[in-house]
Amino acid sequence: MIPIISVVGRSNSGKTTYLEKLVAECKRRGYKVAVIKHHHNDFEIDKPGKDTWRHAEAGADVVCIASPHKMAMIKKTDQELSLDQVVSYIDNVDIIFTEGYKQETKCKIEVYRQGNINAPLGVKPELLAVVSDTVVYESIPHFALDDPGAMADFLEVKVLNK
Repeated sequence: MIPIISVVGRSNSGKTTYLEKLVAECKRRGYKVAVIKHHHNDFEIDKPGKDTWRHAEAGADVVCIASPHKMAMIKKTDQELSLDQVVSYIDNVDIIFTEGYKQETKCKIEVYRQGNINAPLGVKPELLAVVSDTVVYESIPHFALDDPGAMADFLEVKVLNK
């Protein structure tokens, strides 16, 4: 089973910026990485007028585009898929990071910045670590916002069993 780590935090806490650094560090170490971004509203990744958009507009329930270097699938759904359902489409990676999905019971890394006006999310049983500019919870491992290498070391031991 591929390990899943959800990077969570309040809005504007720096989740995306930190996840970019962590993904780059994991790739530098030779890992295959997937990222799933949770979005609360509808979204579009296709451009109006392009072929795949036209196929979807014509009524296709699933549209894929493939090239020698990447593939994308757009699938219409009747309701939001659970994280496990989304994960079922992913294979051939060493780790899956999500941005968001704070309600799921997967292992989590909370990103918190002291300057953020919102409080931290709070300790939950699945909270694996905190990335912050201050110690947030005494009982949870803490990592600096600008040191993804230390987090990658931690994940190699705790999650990837290296």
